[in-house]
Amino acid sequence: MRTIMHVDIDAFYASVEELDDPTIIGKPVVVGGKSDHAIVTTANYEARKYGIHSAMPMFMAKNLCDHLIIKPMRRARYLEKSKEVFDVLKTFTDKIEKVSIDESYLDITGLGYGIDAPRRLQKKVFEETGLTVSVGLSYNKFLTKLASDWNKPNGIKIIKPEDVPEILLPLDINKVHGIGKQSEKKLKSLGINTVSDLYELPESFLSELFKKKGKEIYDRIRGIDNREVEVGVLRKSLGTETTFEITSSREVLKNHLKDFAEEISEDLIYKEISGYTLTLKLKNENFVTKTRSKTYATPIYESEDIFEKGVEIFNEVYEGDKIRLIGLTVSNLEDIKIEQLKFLT
Repeated sequence: MRTIMHVDIDAFYASVEELDDPTIIGKPVVVGGKSDHAIVTTANYEARKYGIHSAMPMFMAKNLCDHLIIKPMRRARYLEKSKEVFDVLKTFTDKIEKVSIDESYLDITGLGYGIDAPRRLQKKVFEETGLTVSVGLSYNKFLTKLASDWNKPNGIKIIKPEDVPEILLPLDINKVHGIGKQSEKKLKSLGINTVSDLYELPESFLSELFKKKGKEIYDRIRGIDNREVEVGVLRKSLGTETTFEITSSREVLKNHLKDFAEEISEDLIYKEISGYTLTLKLKNENFVTKTRSKTYATPIYESEDIFEKGVEIFNEVYEGDKIRLIGLTVSNLEDIKIEQLKFLT
């Protein structure tokens, strides 16, 4: 049986801003553009008390909190602090899967760590970086990711084999990895709201409803997840998307693309990869999805380049209809040496 930790830096960008400017500690802070049509990239926990969250338009955030502090993105600084955290993680194990700039899985199977490993890791990260992390510990990736979200911020949760499935049964179905917003909506329309409700469904029903994903969902809520911590595996694609209240504002949609480009660029640079293909995804109010891809002669990794090319595709595809989801993905990936990235030179 594996022993896996999931480590998530708490409100990462906002926490770095608080670290560098202690006068804003205890105040509602977001990171993002200052214009009304900009998007909140990260909100600290004080801001979240007002209902502010990532991907929210900035004008909505300001309406919810009139004394909100807005900090601009500082990508180079976030990359620097992320590296400091990962350097600490490497002192625990070399089996690390970097999920993003602020999130990772650590396989510590057979290394002799006890259940105090999360607390030791938290302490060392804070002492060496000034940042707090939330840590989950369990025997598979689904459960350890779930555990790290349990007691944020600066939280620890351990899920043991004997805790399953009882610990999962009261949870909302949106806590189950593999159930996205549309799957959640579909299930809740059938009166399936909690993992307990989900647990009563036969595997055949879930497989019919969700195809291959149905088997995975059936297994996960029973504590079965055989995915390994993948070290140094090059992903086929890297991207992000978000669902929101429908809008036909080109400025709002382009601001989402700008935030996506910055997020994707950070992950590409951190993972030392670049890509040749960029894909835009739009879903309108009637759930009709459009995708358009372009492949380029030279690899892309810089946020400005990704944004510019994303807007070009957007202008070709978008016809003015009301949109509920937008996404951007870089694929056709290859390794690239960090020295070659002029962003860091």
